[in-house]
Amino acid sequence: MQNLIFSLNATLPVFLVMVVGYALGQLGFLPPAFCKASDRLTFKVTLPLMLFLDMAEIDMRRDFQPKFVLFCFGVTLVSILAIWGLARVLLRDKSLVGEFVQASYRSSAAILGVAFIQNIYGEAGMAPLMILGSVPLFNIFAVLILMIQSPGEQHEAPRPGQLLYGVITNPILLGIIAGTVFSLLPVELPTLADKTLNSLASLTTPLALLSIGASFEGTKALQKAGPTLVAALLKTVGLSAIFIPCAVALGFREKELVALLIMLGS
Repeated sequence: MQNLIFSLNATLPVFLVMVVGYALGQLGFLPPAFCKASDRLTFKVTLPLMLFLDMAEIDMRRDFQPKFVLFCFGVTLVSILAIWGLARVLLRDKSLVGEFVQASYRSSAAILGVAFIQNIYGEAGMAPLMILGSVPLFNIFAVLILMIQSPGEQHEAPRPGQLLYGVITNPILLGIIAGTVFSLLPVELPTLADKTLNSLASLTTPLALLSIGASFEGTKALQKAGPTLVAALLKTVGLSAIFIPCAVALGFREKELVALLIMLGS
């Protein structure tokens, strides 16, 4: 019972904020314009700042674990390529391939994931290293897949330059790279800058969760119930069932396994 209560205390608050967001959206406090603006603010400003700060706090020379980062990278790459290949072959409605692949492999590692881990440990745990190994691939393939699989005959095949530009200008990826570089420098953020950036970064999770709740449209997902159900099961159960035993066999434990579970199943 203690374990159950601990688990509920770590997870339910995240979902309850989304429920509050949905209720506020239905009451008109969070209109679509708010959701659009908050999503843009989160993606371009607060989330990159949060990832920058998470990466900047790591002592790369002391705490960096290449085996763990490479495992996150390899699992993410294999998952994406396998799901993408199978979707192109098996999915009947080819216009859904891009969205289906996104929903099947991409986790909320930076938003929901960090919130869960902080609720469990009181700090980010292994989340920054997991983010370093997985989130760049999430965002690189997000650009590649949605540009290549863009539905509709009006879309021309993307040029390599377009793909490269979309990847290198991704704010989330830039935040991770900047934080990694900063962690290698023999300097610390001044107190004034640190408090200011942390104040902005702290907006990420509540703002994103409220927006997710307010913009939730379950009826649209039910219109494509088959692909939706398959993608949801792959993301929450399938990848974890395959790769968590592999992680255990390789010797990962405790905080490492929690971070991997977030990466694979959130």
